[in-house]
Amino acid sequence: MFKKLASDVMGLSDIGKIIDPSDYDKVDSDDYVMHEDGEKIFFLIKSKSDEYCFTNTALIHLDGDSAMNSKRVLKRITYKSHTFSDVKLETAGNIDLDVEIKFRLGDESYSIDVDKKQIEKLKDLYKSLIKIASIQDENAKKLDMSDESLSVSINALKGAFGSNVSKSEFASLNEYVYDWKVAKHHEFHVDDFSEVFEKYILN
Repeated sequence: MFKKLASDVMGLSDIGKIIDPSDYDKVDSDDYVMHEDGEKIFFLIKSKSDEYCFTNTALIHLDGDSAMNSKRVLKRITYKSHTFSDVKLETAGNIDLDVEIKFRLGDESYSIDVDKKQIEKLKDLYKSLIKIASIQDENAKKLDMSDESLSVSINALKGAFGSNVSKSEFASLNEYVYDWKVAKHHEFHVDDFSEVFEKYILN
């Protein structure tokens, strides 16, 4: 009992293990994956108090206070509505037992300790998150440019036609602008990163 308590206080018991795909159905996170909608687990880290489940559409985090407390909070953070940033991989020193992957997803910061023997697998996750962050950043810039282009076009039309626009013409223009913005929003807010994970998760 004392050894378990000491390891929990020192943080040693909370070093995560990367779970093999053949064991995904044995972890709690799997119960919250939207399999019915085609959601799929690509990477999963489990410690005694937390689970970090990276699917093609979201990070599912089972958040525990400590290894001594069985109470946990479920968090689902979708990639469509939240972007990755500040992705870092901290390798182990000579006496360290763990390596660490750090990142932000939306407003949340994450720092996950993983058994240093699994560094090669963790590198795959690092590459995946770096790539997703790059895609999300590029898409955000493209969306901003498309919005600016739309504003310029609308202002040009206003200048050309002034107030000589019928209700039907205004309604048609309004519908076109709405459909255009919806299409661009869908194009530049990717919600499924299966291709990225499939490319980089190799080990």
